[in-house]
Amino acid sequence: MIKHPTFQLSRLRDIGWTKWDPIGLGGPDEGWPADEYDSYLLLAATKLWFGHSEEEVADYLVKIETEHMGLDANSNIKNNALSVAKEIAEYVATLPR
Repeated sequence: MIKHPTFQLSRLRDIGWTKWDPIGLGGPDEGWPADEYDSYLLLAATKLWFGHSEEEVADYLVKIETEHMGLDANSNIKNNALSVAKEIAEYVATLPR
């Protein structure tokens, strides 16, 4: 039987708003909905839970930024995405299996 994780959305939001925030909204403190990036962060965490590498998750985040959000790829985009993927992976690793 496959065990599905129970992610703490507040933890993923903390990572998203402090480490990622590709649009540069600034988060709920700036009046934006707290759930702005939830679907992307939940999918990233799910990918890590089911064995995808941090590199694969970083590629997913870059694709979201460049193809879905229409942002320009800059020289730091992949490094930032890797940093976010690593932090999400560290969180996912703490969850019971």
